[in-house]
Amino acid sequence: MVGSHSSGNGAAVSDTGHQEHPLKEYFVVWGWLFILSACSYAIDFIGVQGYLRWTLILFFMTVKAGLIVAVFMHLKWERLSLSYAILLPPIAVLVFVAIMMIESDYTVLTRINFFSGV
Repeated sequence: MVGSHSSGNGAAVSDTGHQEHPLKEYFVVWGWLFILSACSYAIDFIGVQGYLRWTLILFFMTVKAGLIVAVFMHLKWERLSLSYAILLPPIAVLVFVAIMMIESDYTVLTRINFFSGV
């Protein structure tokens, strides 16, 4: 018979070294994913348009992806260095994309001024 003991974070660790998390946590996350998906579908059902629609859809999508990565892919229980190795590169890419968007507006305005002959 294989015994188990608590690891201090609510997860049981068996003698084989396999970590078992309580099912309640998974059910709570499934509930939140259902609620967030319902909110995402409600945006289309209500008929929200424009930037508000896309902002809300992207927000719900990001929160759902974060929940999935944190709990179902066990990133919540990993070391901080591994979390940084996974999370910081996409954040850096988003920052660089934002910088390029700002720079592209400046470049377009400069070209319009130059080629219009003003």
